[in-house]
Amino acid sequence: MGVSERKFGTLPTGEEIKIYHLENKSGAYAEVLSFGAILAKICVPDKNGELRDVVLGYDDIEGYEVNGCFFGAIIGRSGNRIENARFFIDDKEVVLAENENHNNLHSGPNGFEKKLWEVKEISQEKNSVDFFRISPDGENGFPGEFTVVVKYEFTEENELKIIYRGRSDVATVANMTNHSYFNLNGEGSGNVLDQEVCIHAKYFTPVKDSQSIPTGEYVSVEGTPMDFNVSKPIGRDIEADFEQLKLTGGYDHNYVTDNYARGNVRAIASAYCKESGIGMEVSSDCPCVQFYAGNFIIDEKGKKGHVYHQRDGFCLETQVEPNAVNVEDFHSPILRPGEEYSSETIYRFFVK
Repeated sequence: MGVSERKFGTLPTGEEIKIYHLENKSGAYAEVLSFGAILAKICVPDKNGELRDVVLGYDDIEGYEVNGCFFGAIIGRSGNRIENARFFIDDKEVVLAENENHNNLHSGPNGFEKKLWEVKEISQEKNSVDFFRISPDGENGFPGEFTVVVKYEFTEENELKIIYRGRSDVATVANMTNHSYFNLNGEGSGNVLDQEVCIHAKYFTPVKDSQSIPTGEYVSVEGTPMDFNVSKPIGRDIEADFEQLKLTGGYDHNYVTDNYARGNVRAIASAYCKESGIGMEVSSDCPCVQFYAGNFIIDEKGKKGHVYHQRDGFCLETQVEPNAVNVEDFHSPILRPGEEYSSETIYRFFVK
């Protein structure tokens, strides 16, 4: 029970990477790395009481050093895409690296998921670890020195809580998320097309083209394959003759979740696997969530010799809208000096 640590590997620089094991009284546990503050494992009981690891990942540090799919990654400063890798703050243009087409994806290249984080605090009482880093002014083009803490807490109710806190000395963008891929039948068990997802959202943000930049509109999901207000298998409509799905090769869209209010943590989505009996509820104070069905996982060598393929995991990444910094009608990701960036997302696992 509680928090323990062990060596996970060594970077080419000689720096040692540790993995932190957060176990509750039932024996369920999560594991996180000091490299990238990456979520490496979530092991929770199935309907037979056997533990299953429900997130995709790697067995060694070498896998996470490459990690082209962002398995388990903490994304910062800004999750998702920024069009043309540029934006304006207070009439000053900010230019980022172009790392996907002509856009910036997940603040890369070599974003927060490739940095070594300092462990600031370990709480045996809360079964939690706080990771800390200072992102220097100009890192990947972003203005301001951004000081950030990411807390992982694993509760007795099999909840994984991820809490973000940050401050900047000048105006910047803060829109952090976790990019874990879930397979509620266990990582390496095959595709997730029979697993059910429910998303509490009346609207989604359609994309312009295959580069996945939103048009700037909110569009109703009603009567379309994008509607997950009633739980349904991921695979039911994924190959539908629907332009938005064709543009992105399946689900890879931002949903504008219901009942948003600043600081209001509420249930925004859920998922369920009939075969394992494992369910997951997602709660967050974020206005949006990106639902990604793993369309671009290609022959990825993962844990225990498993090779992951297309749609072998799905993501529910809490966030503001993609490219929000460039769209006035979207939720603003601007963080100003004197303000605190704060965000919380909870993944609760259960059996039914």
